Amino acid sequence: MPMLRGRPAVTHTRTRTHTHMSSVSGSSSAAGPREVELVLVKEQNGVQFTSSSLRNPGAHSHTHTHTHTHPSGQQRETWGKKIDFLLSVIGFAVDLANVWRFPYLCYKNGGGAFLVPYLLFMVIAGMPLFYMELALGQYNREGAAGVWKICPIFKGVGFTVILISLYVGSYYNVIIAWALFYLFSSFSGELPWIHCNNTWNSPNCSDPNATLLNDTYKTTPALEYFERGVLHVHESSGIDDLGAPRWQLTACLAVVIVVLYFSLWKGVKTSGKVVWITATMPYVVLTVLLLRGVTLPGAIDGIKAYLSVDFLRLYDAQVWIEAATQICFSLGVGFGVLIAFSSYNKFSNNCYRDAIITSSINSLTSFFSGFVIFSFLGYMSQKHNVALDKVATDGPGLVFIIYPEAIATLPGSSVWAVIFFIMLLTLGIDSAMGGMESVITGLIDEFKFLHKHRELFTLFIVVSTFLISLICVTNGGIYVFTLLDHFAAGTSILFGVLIEAIGIAWFYGVDRFSDDIEEMIGQRPGLYWRLCWKFVSPCFLLFMVVVSFATFNPPKYGSYYFPTWATMVGWCLSISSMIMVPLYAFYKFCSLPGSFCDKLAYAITPETDHHLVERGEVRQFTLHHWLVV
Repeated sequence: MPMLRGRPAVTHTRTRTHTHMSSVSGSSSAAGPREVELVLVKEQNGVQFTSSSLRNPGAHSHTHTHTHTHPSGQQRETWGKKIDFLLSVIGFAVDLANVWRFPYLCYKNGGGAFLVPYLLFMVIAGMPLFYMELALGQYNREGAAGVWKICPIFKGVGFTVILISLYVGSYYNVIIAWALFYLFSSFSGELPWIHCNNTWNSPNCSDPNATLLNDTYKTTPALEYFERGVLHVHESSGIDDLGAPRWQLTACLAVVIVVLYFSLWKGVKTSGKVVWITATMPYVVLTVLLLRGVTLPGAIDGIKAYLSVDFLRLYDAQVWIEAATQICFSLGVGFGVLIAFSSYNKFSNNCYRDAIITSSINSLTSFFSGFVIFSFLGYMSQKHNVALDKVATDGPGLVFIIYPEAIATLPGSSVWAVIFFIMLLTLGIDSAMGGMESVITGLIDEFKFLHKHRELFTLFIVVSTFLISLICVTNGGIYVFTLLDHFAAGTSILFGVLIEAIGIAWFYGVDRFSDDIEEMIGQRPGLYWRLCWKFVSPCFLLFMVVVSFATFNPPKYGSYYFPTWATMVGWCLSISSMIMVPLYAFYKFCSLPGSFCDKLAYAITPETDHHLVERGEVRQFTLHHWLVV
C-alpha cells in the first residue's frame, strides 16, 4: 500500500499487509516484526507497495513490490515523464473521428444547440467513465484483463475489450495507409485528383469548375481518384468479389505496420517519445489550416452554418442519441487503452486531474476542428454555387474526397495537401498505437511468460493485424472495411463498458473503489462521481445498448447494400467479443471449489480477500455493500 503523499501508511494498510504476510509465511508471530520492518522501508525510500510478500522466510526478509515490480518478479516500467502519459492519452483519444464526425454531427443537429446534449452526456457519463478506467489501471497496475483480480468473475470483459481493440486495429491501420498513399501522391507538381484525363477516370467524370454537384450522373475527379484511383472499387462487384491486395496500398500498409512496431516494441519508453510528435502535430496543422481557411471566400458562411443555433432540433430524440454515441466513442473508453496506459503510471499520480484535463482537451479539439472543416466547406459551396448541405458530409468521404478537392483549388495546393495528410497520419498513428498497446499489455500481464518476449510478441501482434488488414486493401476491400467498421466496435463496446461499470460500481463496490483512489491521490472522489459511477453511468450505458439494437441499420456503402450473409458475419464478429463475458464467468464459476455459495463468494470477492471468504466474511453478501455510495 502506498504512503499517502509521503505520510506514514494508514492503519488499514498495515493490517492488509500483515494478513497477506502471515498467510505467506505461515506464522503470524514471525510476521509481526517483519511487518514493522517493511513499513520502515516504505518511510525511508518512499517505495510504494500494493502488496508485499516474503520470499525466503527463514533468511533475511526479502521484499517484493507489485508497484514497480510485477508478480513475475519483473520490474513494472513507468512512463519516462508525466507528459508522455498525458500526450499518449490525448493522442489516442483525439483521432480521425474528431475531424470527420463531430463537426458534421454538430452542423446536422442544430449547430450550437448540439453542444447541450453533448456536454451533458460528457459530464454525466464520459468523464466519470474516463476517470474510472484511469484509476482502475493505475491502482491495479495491470492490463485490461489482469485488473479484474478485484472481481474475478468479470475477467471476461477484459478479454472482450482486448478482442475489440484487435478487430479495430486490423481495419484502422487501413485508413492510415490511405492517408500515406495520398501523402505520396501529393509530392507532385499537379495533384492527381484535379483533372479527368487519368487512366482511372470514367466517362462520367466532370471538371470540378463546372456546376456539377447538381447533376446526379456526374462525378468529381476527387471522388473518382479515391474510389477508382486508390481503392479500385469499380473492379469489384461486391463483398463476394474481392480480388488480390493492391500492391501500392499493401506497401503503404507495410510502412504503417513497421512504424507501429518500432513505436511499440520497447513498451512505453518508446511509445512515450513518439507521441511527442504524433499528438502535437495535429494541433499545429489544424491551426495553420484554420488561418488559411478563414481567409477564403465563403468561409465565414460555412462557420456560421456550423454554429447556427437551432434549439428546436433538441425535440428530436435522434439528436440526443447521436450526442450520446459520439461521447461513447470519441473518448476511447472501453478499448482497454486507458487502463493499459495508466497501469504504467507512478502509484501516487493524480489520475483525477489527468482525467479532467485529457477528456476536456479531446472535446475542445473536436469543436476546434469544426472551424477548420467548415471554413473550407463554406468556400466549396460558394465556389460551386451550391447549398452547404450538398458538400457537407462525414466519414472518410470528408477527408479523402471533399477536403482534398478544396485544397486542390488553392495556390500551392501540393504543399497544403502534404500538410493535411501529415496531420491525418499523425492523428491516426497514435490512436492505432493505443489500440495495439491495449492488446499487448492486456495479454502480457495475463500470460506472464510473455513478459520476457515482449519484442517478439509485439511483432506477432502487428504482423497478425497486417495479415487481416490485407483483405481491406483488395479491390473490394472497402466493403470489408465498411463491414468491420459497422460491427467490430459498435454495440459490443457499449456492452463492454456497461459490464465494466457494473463490475466496479456494484460488485467491487463504489466505496472500496473510492478507498483505492484515496490511497493513490490522497483525496476521496466526491459524492457526484460516486453517484455517476453507481447509478447514472450504468443507466446511460444500458440505454445506449438498447438504443444501438433498436436503431440498427444494415451496413451499406454508397448505393451498395450488403447481402444477408455478410450482415450475419458482422453480427458473429460483434457477438464473438461480447460472448467472452458469460463464457469466462461460466468457466471461472465451474473451476472454483466448494458449494454454490462458496463458488459465488470466491468469484465476486477480490483475490486479495479470499482469506476472508474462508472465514465466512463476504462483503457482497451484506445489504450494506449494495446500498452504500
